[in-house]
Amino acid sequence: MISYSEQYRKALLEDVIPFWEMNSPDPVYGGYFTCLDREGKVYDTDKFVWLQGRQAWTFSMLFNQVEKNPKWLSLAKDGVDFLKKYGRDKKGNFYFSLTREGKPLVQPYNIFSDCFAAMAFGQYGLATQDEKVLNLAKNTFENILSRKSNPKGKYAKSYPGTRPLKNFSLPMILSNLCLELEPLLDKELVEQTIDECIHEVMEVFRDKETGLIYENVMPDGSLCDSFEGRLINPGHGIEAMWFMMDIAHRRNNQHLMDQAIQSVVSILEYGWDTQYGGIFYFMDAKGKPPLSLEWDQKLWWVHLETLVALAKAYRFTKNPELLKLFEKVHTYSWEHFADPESGEWFGYLNRQGEVLLPLIGGKWKGCFHVPRGLYQVWKALEE
Repeated sequence: MISYSEQYRKALLEDVIPFWEMNSPDPVYGGYFTCLDREGKVYDTDKFVWLQGRQAWTFSMLFNQVEKNPKWLSLAKDGVDFLKKYGRDKKGNFYFSLTREGKPLVQPYNIFSDCFAAMAFGQYGLATQDEKVLNLAKNTFENILSRKSNPKGKYAKSYPGTRPLKNFSLPMILSNLCLELEPLLDKELVEQTIDECIHEVMEVFRDKETGLIYENVMPDGSLCDSFEGRLINPGHGIEAMWFMMDIAHRRNNQHLMDQAIQSVVSILEYGWDTQYGGIFYFMDAKGKPPLSLEWDQKLWWVHLETLVALAKAYRFTKNPELLKLFEKVHTYSWEHFADPESGEWFGYLNRQGEVLLPLIGGKWKGCFHVPRGLYQVWKALEE
């Protein structure tokens, strides 16, 4: 465990974070570039709001949890200031993307921009004790809660009423976001939100027989026999389960802990590619052809979240079978995703495990899943 923990710590602090420190900050307009090649060169200057929030959160979290490094706090400030100045519309909803200068490109259809802005404001506010930023974190969280029944609002594409599916992503992220912002929120609101998230994640979207997590269900929790209704995203399900483990540990709830760990094992077994190794991106619950053409790709974040979940599961149980699973995913991930040239990780592999896109950052991949995953595994195994 010591050698694994040290490997993750060293990769985080000596390889991954220096890559983003050196190449990502925009010295002219503020915020961060995320479209970076292996050499750290910028190949597109558009700024995606949720990645701005994620990176500001990362540097704030490192400052709060690892070392009071003034460089990290300064880098976090770059992102927070950019979000404050350019990130929101007049109603306080966060855009999806902006130009390099901060002009809106894509409307605020995606509530996850708001979620990661709230995370960034929360961590940065705790680091600086800036009351204005702390209030912005709380106000953003309250706005998210007010939109949770219809998160996309007028930007929703589906025709109302015909197939009114509800999606797993928001209750999943709220279960983590609520813990992130717990020091800032009313205790009763925290406990109420956690209760609702546990119910939604474990009782509504989680299949009690198989332990699999469905991405979409009907409003009453029933399943829908359609592409969307049969969709399984192994990475999402496993990530949510380590959020549930954190909640179970916080509440000393052994039943919830056992359920979450059992689901991690079930989802990993279901999603593992027995022919080429690695975890599939999307699957169909009935084994039918998945809707998404990229279903068989292997993605960085899926494997990192699985490593976090297995490291935590082993920490909480000391079950040697969970350690074997961790080592299996660890070996595949470090052999296929880790890029010795940049020090970061590739994001996208084909089914055979070959690099599809030799990029380090882009529209969806920024300074978040790799550093957060490395940090979480480091600390879980250290403990």
